[in-house]
Amino acid sequence: MAQGSNFVDYVKICCRSGHGGAGSAHLHRDKHTAKGGPDGGDGGRGGHIILKGNSQLWTLLHLKYRKHIIAEQGGPGLAALQHGKNGEDEILEVPLGTIARNAETGEILFDITEDGEIKILTAGGRGGLGNWHFKSPTQQTPRFAQPGEPGKEEWMILELKILADVGLVGFPNAGKSTLLSVVSAAKPEIADYPFTTIVPNLGIVSYRDNKSFVMADIPGIIEGASEGKGLGYRFLRHIERNSVLLFMVPSDTNRTIAEEYQILLHELTAYNPELLDKPRLLAITKSDLLDEELQNEMEKELPKDIKHIFISSVAQKGISQLKDLVWQAINS
Repeated sequence: MAQGSNFVDYVKICCRSGHGGAGSAHLHRDKHTAKGGPDGGDGGRGGHIILKGNSQLWTLLHLKYRKHIIAEQGGPGLAALQHGKNGEDEILEVPLGTIARNAETGEILFDITEDGEIKILTAGGRGGLGNWHFKSPTQQTPRFAQPGEPGKEEWMILELKILADVGLVGFPNAGKSTLLSVVSAAKPEIADYPFTTIVPNLGIVSYRDNKSFVMADIPGIIEGASEGKGLGYRFLRHIERNSVLLFMVPSDTNRTIAEEYQILLHELTAYNPELLDKPRLLAITKSDLLDEELQNEMEKELPKDIKHIFISSVAQKGISQLKDLVWQAINS
């Protein structure tokens, strides 16, 4: 199976939490007591549907074919003030960076960012109160109890935004996958034509003294991605979670490097202006094709407000200096 088909970053699921159990309206009776008082226990609560963060998961694939998630009902209250059994919770493990939203309103409910973090997605109904709660001086033997609260049924959307230290930003064929394959053990599909990467690839990049950082190769942005052209929106959301953005522009671009950088910047800004607050670096790729004179000429036209470096993944040119720049940016 291709790696692309294993990566799922969006699922829509129907969540049905458990109904709360009914309270008991029991009156105490035994061989010594003919007319005892109320002793009906409370009903158990219905099962919740819960999300739990798991740092070993990278995709929502395991939820893709589970359209209906159903939690257990709460048990009814019993005699002798016995509490009904709580319905069993349905716990869904999700990768870190998963956002939960209500499918009907679009409202973001929460996101999961830590391993072991637990959040209730759809709460179960509360159990009803038993009749002993309703005893009063004027009503010594209430013969009624509360019904349990119904559970909820609602459609939810789970979206994954990849958590990485560095996001690679560039048009298709800018050399992002090649860089990732050179600096990490990731094996993205690489070919010399646009749109090879159709899912984000993650790689762990080793750095000096046993340090490391996570780099995400995000599929190429095309002009108009912020307006939803192509697969644009789905990919742009992964950039929101990266702490440093590494812009990649090939030296053989048809435009000037400054023009291409500005177009990429415009797409990100149109999608989410807050992305401009992130540290940015510029790598001019495929620079093994340049001689020193040509590189010096290009230097003069580069944008002044961003640190830049000329690299070639194939020729291993500038790669260790790039790692240094990235590490400084992550930790600044």
